[in-house]
Amino acid sequence: MRYRHLFFDLDHTLWDFRTNSRATLEELHAELELASHGLPDKAEFIAVYEEINTALWAQYSVNGLDKEVMRVLRFRNTLLQFGVKNDRLARTMGHLYVDRCPKRTALMPGALEMLNHLHGKCALHIITNGFEEPQHIKLNSSGLIRYFDCIVTSERAGARKPESRIFRYALNRARASASESVMIGDDVKADILGARSAGMDQLLFDPDGRHVDAEATHRLTHLDELLPLLA
Repeated sequence: MRYRHLFFDLDHTLWDFRTNSRATLEELHAELELASHGLPDKAEFIAVYEEINTALWAQYSVNGLDKEVMRVLRFRNTLLQFGVKNDRLARTMGHLYVDRCPKRTALMPGALEMLNHLHGKCALHIITNGFEEPQHIKLNSSGLIRYFDCIVTSERAGARKPESRIFRYALNRARASASESVMIGDDVKADILGARSAGMDQLLFDPDGRHVDAEATHRLTHLDELLPLLA
């Protein structure tokens, strides 16, 4: 095995965030009868939410936007895009989403097969920018928790990818050196540039083929390509 320690991103790399999030949003759209509030198109509601959520996560990465504020604000701003001002509804949506989405279990194709092959052959770890509680719920609900020795969230580390501090924190927790480790993730800035700044090799998971210019140590488009790269 080329590396003794493999550090994985969680969302979009192992846990299928897009599938799980959209299923939760569709459920909320129906259950809360959002069409009667002025949000008739389910697909448009999801598209607007995802754009707003991405922008708020970017703001969180820069200045640490309070997580409780963000959880409500993303739904409040989505409703406002449709001309709906209803803070009570936004709070309800925020609470239900955070409660339900992390419990969903869809994984990226090939994730379980890959982890089953790797488990016991090298040390497996997680470095994620997510918050402590929901990320652990995802790992437990999906059955991923049993594969990993060290799980580092940005909330626990006090630093966010791509800051080198979170990678050094994770290396220290795992008792690993950068030279024997590789970071595997889908985000060029957070995972690839961040790991490089900490002296780690990087493996860009790019299932949509969007990051052709990334200067990663390795690149793959499906998780079943990982084992040959590591051999």
